[in-house]
Formats: sequence, C-alpha cells, structure tokens
Amino acid sequence: MKEDVIVTAEIELLTAVKNADIDVLEKILHDDLLFNLPDGQTITKEFDLNTYRSGIMKIDSLEASDQIINIIGDTAVVAVTISLKGAYAGTPVNGVFKYIRVWKKFENNLKVIAGSCTQLA
Repeated sequence: MKEDVIVTAEIELLTAVKNADIDVLEKILHDDLLFNLPDGQTITKEFDLNTYRSGIMKIDSLEASDQIINIIGDTAVVAVTISLKGAYAGTPVNGVFKYIRVWKKFENNLKVIAGSCTQLA
C-alpha cells in the first residue's frame, strides 16, 4: 500500500462527507466501523449514514491540513486536522477537529474500519 493511495482515499472520503454522498460512503466505510465522536459517543456505519440520509448532518465547508499517514502492512493510520462548518440537527457545528482514521485493504478495496474525532481549542 502506498501513501498516495491513502491520500486519494482520504480526498474521496472527505468529498463524500461534504456532499453527503451515501453511495460513496457506503462503499468506503466498513460494515463493522466504530467511530468515536467528540462527546464520547461511539457510532456505527449505519448511524453515520443515517445522519447524512436524513439531512441531520449538513456540511457547508470542510478543509483538511496537517495530514500524517503511517502505513502498517495492509493498514494505514491517518491523523488529520479538519476545519469544519456545518450543522447537526439544526445546531451549528463550527470548529477545528483532529481526526484519526484507520484504513484497511480488503482485496482491492480500502475501507475505514475505525476512527475518532476530538475538537481542538
């Protein structure tokens, strides 16, 4: 697995999140995904997809920076800072967040198997 493949996968994921593209998210997120939100709640793929399907989560802008990628065999760990503007259930979500995502290669597909997000000051 090469770093440029992970960079491309990250761009595809962030574009899908920004556009609420369920088809792409369905493909990229592993069925057994676990993701920790800044409030400590752990969500699943289905929960995440439903927030986009229902329109609860709306992203106005999303910008990534400070990306670090560690490749370990068929797995990649990505740490990235995301500046986000949007709304969740009508409540504004604006801030800078630090994400960590774990990508794993399954045959010819990369999937996110785990992640976590913390709000920065």
